[in-house]
This record gives sequence, structure tokens and C-alpha cells, in this order.
Amino acid sequence: MDSHTNENMVPTPVTRKSTLTGKRHTRVINLNPIVLAKYEAGTGLVQDCFPYLSAEDREFIMTGITPEEWNEVFPPEQDEA
Repeated sequence: MDSHTNENMVPTPVTRKSTLTGKRHTRVINLNPIVLAKYEAGTGLVQDCFPYLSAEDREFIMTGITPEEWNEVFPPEQDEA
């Protein structure tokens, strides 16, 4: 798959239903829409199809969970002083 190059990457609206809240969210992610279609067809793992994306964007593509939802459900641990 040609996913490892930056060729044909464009800002692409990606809509998913959050597995945490059931809410539908759309994020615009800079990616190759052909690779997205192949991923959605089940031809590869998200980390293999989109190695150049942030972990937050890959999580959103897989689960529909936004960074804000993630932080609400799993707040960052605070250092104990």
C-alpha cells in the first residue's frame, strides 16, 4: 500500500461515532482518501495505513473518540508531590 508516502494527501473530513459516548464527530485529517477507503474496507491496520498520523488521529479513525472525550474519561494523571 502506498500509505507510507505523503503523496495525494488532502484535508479529508472523517466522520465517526464515538465508542465512548455514541456521539458523531467529524474531524478534518490530512490523509490520502484512497488509503482511507482501503483501511475502511479492512485491508490493513491503522498504524500501517497511516504511520504519519498522530496517535490521536489514528484513535479517532478507529474508534471515533476525540482527544477531548479521551481526556474526560481518562484524565491525565497528576504527579504526586
